[in-house]
Amino acid sequence: MDCVNRNELLVNIDKLHTTDLGVVRIKKNLTLDTDDVVAWCRAVIENVNTGITRKGKNWYAENEACIITVNAFSYTIITAHKRRKML
Repeated sequence: MDCVNRNELLVNIDKLHTTDLGVVRIKKNLTLDTDDVVAWCRAVIENVNTGITRKGKNWYAENEACIITVNAFSYTIITAHKRRKML
């Protein structure tokens, strides 16, 4: 994990947002039962057990349950997916 990138994302965590379609997509992909998807994602990203990496134009916040993709320039949550279980 690159601490500079992690700190940059955390410093700008208040800019985190998503689109209306993003809310629908994230709720579906993660089977969330919350209306505040951004707050849910923010809590995951801020968790000390979440690894944050930057690859190109996106950050990837990963924990044992999911991966959240955030645009590095606009702080838009693009999507989120459940982690696949290893066989």
